[in-house]
Amino acid sequence: MLMKIIKIIVLIPIFFLILVPNGFSQVETNENMVKKEFAIENCVNEYSVEKSDKTKSGHRFWFADKDFIDGRTIKLSAVKPGTATHPPHAHHQDEFFFVLEGNAKFYLDGKTKIVGPYTSLYCPADVPHGISNAGETELKYLVIKKIPQ
Repeated sequence: MLMKIIKIIVLIPIFFLILVPNGFSQVETNENMVKKEFAIENCVNEYSVEKSDKTKSGHRFWFADKDFIDGRTIKLSAVKPGTATHPPHAHHQDEFFFVLEGNAKFYLDGKTKIVGPYTSLYCPADVPHGISNAGETELKYLVIKKIPQ
C-alpha cells in the first residue's frame, strides 16, 4: 500500500507538468498575470472520502478545482462496478485519465479497451470519449484537464 501511495504522489506532479508548462507560480487573469501566494496550507490536499462529493456512481474528490490555478484541475473519481460517471461525450478541452485501482473500460471515438491500474488514457479535444467500471471492485482514476475561465 505504501508503494502505491508513493507512486501516486510521484505521478500527480508529473501530470501537472504535462499540462502546466509555465509552472505553479502565476495565475492568469483576463487582463494580466497575477502572483498567487502558495503555502503549505493551500498546496497540500489530502484525499478523504468524507470531503468527497457523492455522485450517482460513487464519489469524486477535487485535489485541485478550476479555481486553484487558472482552470487546471485534478480530480479523483471513484466508480461503483458496472457504472460510469456519465455517458461518452466530447468537449473542447483535452484531458487525461489515470487509473489507480480497478479495471476501466475506456471509450474513444467508437472503440473501447479495458485497462487496469497505472494506465494513462488520453482524450483529445472534441473527440467522443468515456470511462466506465469494467470490474467487480471500485474503480478509482484521476481526471486531469484545464477548464477555460
